[in-house]
Amino acid sequence: MNSVTIGLICEGKNPPDKRVPLTPKKCVEAEAQYPGLRIVVQESPHRCFSDQEYRDLGLEVRADVAECDILMGVKEVPVGQLIPNKTYLFFSHTVKKQPANRELLRAIIHHNITLIDYELMTNQEGGERIVAFGRWAGIVGAYNGLLTYGRKHGLYSLKPAYQCVDMEDMQEEFFKVKRLPPIKMVVTGSGRVAQGALEVLDLMGLRRVSVYDYLYQDFNEPVYTQLRSSDYNRRRDGRVWDTPDFHRNPHEYESTFGTFLPVTDLLIACAYWHPAAPKLFTEQDTQRPDFRINTIADVTCDVNGSVPTTKRSSSIPDPVFDYNCRTGELEPAYSNPSNITIMAVDNLPCELPRNASRDFSRQLIDNVLPHLLGKPGQDKVVERATIARNGQLLPRYHYLSDYVAEHQPA
Repeated sequence: MNSVTIGLICEGKNPPDKRVPLTPKKCVEAEAQYPGLRIVVQESPHRCFSDQEYRDLGLEVRADVAECDILMGVKEVPVGQLIPNKTYLFFSHTVKKQPANRELLRAIIHHNITLIDYELMTNQEGGERIVAFGRWAGIVGAYNGLLTYGRKHGLYSLKPAYQCVDMEDMQEEFFKVKRLPPIKMVVTGSGRVAQGALEVLDLMGLRRVSVYDYLYQDFNEPVYTQLRSSDYNRRRDGRVWDTPDFHRNPHEYESTFGTFLPVTDLLIACAYWHPAAPKLFTEQDTQRPDFRINTIADVTCDVNGSVPTTKRSSSIPDPVFDYNCRTGELEPAYSNPSNITIMAVDNLPCELPRNASRDFSRQLIDNVLPHLLGKPGQDKVVERATIARNGQLLPRYHYLSDYVAEHQPA
């Protein structure tokens, strides 16, 4: 490979994100693996790995990274901090036409920036993502769900994840969950997020049971089950379940999650949700006499999405709010025992930034750098993930043209 300089940019979004795309040790590993590669670190007061930790391993840390060939961050770069004519990698949150980031994509096109989005890097056309923080969203989300349930019912008090040094420190709290009564918990989903949640429940020593036993058996200990899409959805026309068809035509399906409402105490929602797919339940369902769920950890955090009571997202310092089933209004957390208490933090991996960054760095070295540092313009993985280049949207992202137009259509 030719010589390439990657600059790790200081996260500029507010509140600051502490995660990094490459940890100090992974920077050293990457440089050793790719002899033409040099990594420069932009000074930052916020990172979970300090500037000194990078310097201690011989990496250059400086204020200005404008001379670097590729600029790599985590969250969206503020418009005023973009450097023209550069190649950027970060999570842009633009491909769903998110209103908050319209000006960002306009500026990227205006400044002739090449934007490669981690979220769009897949192993094949429409395939599995090769780099993500999802596992850590599930790990922290499940932990927060148990934290919320314990506080709501006065059972125990877990230290918030963001106050823990790392995952190992957080695990010191797990023993407190032994005070749980024989409740039933559901985890929806089968991807990285759900796997992270299951990891925590297993480490806490909670028993996993089959979907059938969950629905029809009583237990004298807390238990949980994992639901895949076929466990709580069905085709409206009664035809046999077909997973690819569900992903292609989610509007043809309806929810059967109602069978779980009378037996579930804690819902940990980790399943990817398409806006055309059925919601788990309705707000009207929460008024059913047999609606038992009283705590929800909405890890996916789609506002007004699969969990209709998630009417807003929450923050790491203030992670929980209540939903009043009688009025449909949101109220302060833990304000009424009959309310549903909801955890809906939308940046959960930030609570364990060092662990999340190590995991992401590993994926970046193994799954992304081989493509990124290959021959320019010839790699399909990079090409599929490139939203804009040379002041233009790439063909697969032409549907964003109206999104970035100066005058929005009426």
